Amino acid sequence: MNRISIQHLPLQLTIQTQKTKIGSVQSKQSFFDHLQEVTSNQPLKISKHANDRIMERNISISEQEWQRVSEKVVEARSKGVNQPLVLMDQAALIVSAKNETVITAMERSETKNQLFTNIDGTIVL
Repeated sequence: MNRISIQHLPLQLTIQTQKTKIGSVQSKQSFFDHLQEVTSNQPLKISKHANDRIMERNISISEQEWQRVSEKVVEARSKGVNQPLVLMDQAALIVSAKNETVITAMERSETKNQLFTNIDGTIVL
């Protein structure tokens, strides 16, 4: 019973396989660029806790604003930020950039005189 695990394949083989799936037009694009392109189009997930806070506080965020937040979180993650505070006009969000998940949310007015811990970056929109 010989089994081949994807984890044990050389990185170069994995990239070549990915390139053949993409097609020859985009074959010059690096695997990392392709991965970022695919994942940057995905919206942020919202944890149950954050969803409860959004509902309790009647926070309304448009699809366009979510897209902008998602893009900035991907950008922050590419610069090594793991858990940014996202400050918007109407809300403040704590996001896990690694998991692309909103951890908690509050109205912007609630942020006054608050101390934010366990963040390693801030995104101001």
